[in-house]
Amino acid sequence: MSEEAKPGGPPLTARQEERRRRILEAAVRLASDGGFDAVQMREVAERSGVALGTLYRYFPSKIHLLVATLRGELGRLHETLRERPPEDPDPAARVTGTLLRAFGAMRREPRLADAMMRALTFADRSVTNEVDAVSRLTTAIILDAVGLDGPPTAEQLSAVRVVQYTWHATVVGRLSGRVSEDRVRTDLETAGRLIARTVPAGSRADNRAGRAPGAEDGARRRLQRRA
Repeated sequence: MSEEAKPGGPPLTARQEERRRRILEAAVRLASDGGFDAVQMREVAERSGVALGTLYRYFPSKIHLLVATLRGELGRLHETLRERPPEDPDPAARVTGTLLRAFGAMRREPRLADAMMRALTFADRSVTNEVDAVSRLTTAIILDAVGLDGPPTAEQLSAVRVVQYTWHATVVGRLSGRVSEDRVRTDLETAGRLIARTVPAGSRADNRAGRAPGAEDGARRRLQRRA
């Protein structure tokens, strides 16, 4: 298990956080320049200024490292979306707009995006903690766009999972050149309508203008406790 993901363990010190930040930045630079194959653990260690053994204590493999990189990139996207959330009154349009913004962020750095998505695809059970963190973050991003009044229902969480699968498949398909831009938009619009069908008509989520302040944060906290 990586040093950054020990449930119930002590938080990282400021020095450890700084070291971890340098490691992730080195991985981003390497992946942005050369994609998945360019991210070699020895090269990451050299670029981040840490010993190779230290790097492996933080991230036991390249897959762990790149999935953690994806988590960091999604975290930054989440903050951006919270600062500038979609304003459309229709929940389906908000979800679609959010997914398209996430797709656009991936498209701007295609080699990095390909490396991170390949790592997510290749991840086995040893990477469960990192993959679960990515899933929780993606779920929070989608639920923020929906704008629920309270905790998500089982049906809504199921719809979110389907939306996640769709987003993952469209990103991978587009990065590989197998899927057109038009199909990406069409599939993400369909995914947005799917989750919107779970939103009761007349609820705050169905009319963003009437949303109570702080509803997004409360829904996110409840979701994270359930996860």
